[in-house]
Amino acid sequence: MEFWLRFVIAVLAIWRVTHLLAREEGPARLVLRLRRALGNGAVGHLLDCFKCLSLWVAAPFACFVTLDPLPLFVTWLAGSGAAILLEEAITASVVIEPLPSGTEEEHADDVLRTRPDEPR
Repeated sequence: MEFWLRFVIAVLAIWRVTHLLAREEGPARLVLRLRRALGNGAVGHLLDCFKCLSLWVAAPFACFVTLDPLPLFVTWLAGSGAAILLEEAITASVVIEPLPSGTEEEHADDVLRTRPDEPR
């Protein structure tokens, strides 16, 4: 298999495994139970950080791409970086918009409801 095809497959696998461990509950909630069992220790914190975790998940997948020492090291870092970029690209960003300018009286009816019995 060609290097670039192996690299793309490895990046997708790195993202998938990292996402499973850091963000999902897993089958029968096993991954969630694992994260809870590890708690606030060093490994528990590692599972909370997608970027940190992707670095360690990428290590064995780099061996899938190449076994030459220098390219292996670069592939390891590049695989982690590519998985992070993929995660950032597909994760919805939270946009905080500034409040409109004006007086408080002008925006008094900007709330959804002022009283529970008031119709929408």
